[in-house]
Amino acid sequence: MSRARVDDLVVVLPGIMGSRLANADGKPVWDLSGGALGRGLRTFGGSVRKLRLPKDIGDDHPGDAVVPVGLMPDVHALPGIWRPIDGYKDLLGWLERSFSLTPGENLVPFPYDWRLSCRYNAERLRKTVARSLGRWQHSAPERRDARVVFICHSMGGLVARHYVELLGGHEITRRVITLGTPHRGSLDALVHLVNGLRKGWGPLGVDLSAFARSLPSLHQLAPDYACVTGPEGLAYARDLPGLPGADPALLADAARFHADLRGAADRPSPVPLHAITGIAQPTLTTAGLSGDALTPLWLIGGADERGDGTVPRLSARPTNAESTDYAVPESHTPCEQHGSLQNNKGVRDALYGLLGHERPFHRGEGDDDVPLSVLAPSFAAPGDPYEVEVTVPEEVRDHDALHLTAELRPADGTPPVPRTLRSLGEGRYTTAFPAPEPGAYRLSVRVTARAETTVTALTVVGEAVE
Repeated sequence: MSRARVDDLVVVLPGIMGSRLANADGKPVWDLSGGALGRGLRTFGGSVRKLRLPKDIGDDHPGDAVVPVGLMPDVHALPGIWRPIDGYKDLLGWLERSFSLTPGENLVPFPYDWRLSCRYNAERLRKTVARSLGRWQHSAPERRDARVVFICHSMGGLVARHYVELLGGHEITRRVITLGTPHRGSLDALVHLVNGLRKGWGPLGVDLSAFARSLPSLHQLAPDYACVTGPEGLAYARDLPGLPGADPALLADAARFHADLRGAADRPSPVPLHAITGIAQPTLTTAGLSGDALTPLWLIGGADERGDGTVPRLSARPTNAESTDYAVPESHTPCEQHGSLQNNKGVRDALYGLLGHERPFHRGEGDDDVPLSVLAPSFAAPGDPYEVEVTVPEEVRDHDALHLTAELRPADGTPPVPRTLRSLGEGRYTTAFPAPEPGAYRLSVRVTARAETTVTALTVVGEAVE
């Protein structure tokens, strides 16, 4: 298969936790993924305190000699920080196979220290792009007019936007493509900050709450919209005095970070931003505060707007400075979960077009979309049954009589476990798997024999604490 031509520099940014970190001696300090993840997390938990950031770090580096060394290749997760995310090895391989992109030349993965402020990492991105684009433009006469295309998953989109919109990157950028970026934040981040692991994943054997609460990045992922219910309606987290867990100074700084991005979105002739938004998945959007804990809620204003399971749909594209409208439309809306957007076939078809080409495909009768909403545990304790719930909207033909199958595939390469879902009526389906062994898993749910309907959920099962 011939590769489609791309003359620009393509830079790939992962989400939070998506970069491998090492110390000054090159020894990994964060590099757990795939089959090693479940058991390795417990050992990692004992040393994570060394990665905790000092108070008032702002947009600086802590001077602890930790450096990013590459993108995470496979499923990775840290309970109490973020839900499981798939790796980026497959995305980079697909880009190289499908386009005239060569790693180290015009395909540049950008790992970054995801603990730190998005501003700090945007400044590092500025230096990387200046060096890489200059080298690429001077490598051949026909490349002198090359520009940059950013492909960003999750928090990577906030880093790229800060560079493009506030550090001069708009002058050399052709477009920014975001996959599930929480442009307006994610309730998950706020819940992790406030609740910690007290009601979370006990089998880790260590509480990561203090580590999580030291991260400027996690605060910058907290909602930039009114999300906490109170006697007078919804309130911004930053406006709630004494909100437990979250650092009020870091929340206030995060508010300034998002305000700057909103203002930049109103620039005349802005760089094209394409927001790919996961939809139809059950997604926590607001929360009620009771005592010193948040109770997450699915609804906002009485409506279930859903999203990609982590980022609410209302957050996956930015608003303008007045927050009265969205600055960009949704470029593509796959029925997929947050952690697997970068590997979704429909997303890759959209990327194909955004990189300047159109992939031919043919749709036959019966190929109408079937949006499956999948609810499965992101983290499970050893011995817990693995239960899956799926809903199909009533506007889908035969929505309560479809044949759905699920497959739970271990990341270590051992054989998958298949299941057929049982219809409960009214578009609701369910199945249960035997308690999985410790490790990382991919759950694939689809209408039987309809691969294009697949939704992928990721799970990490912990190891028992003795």
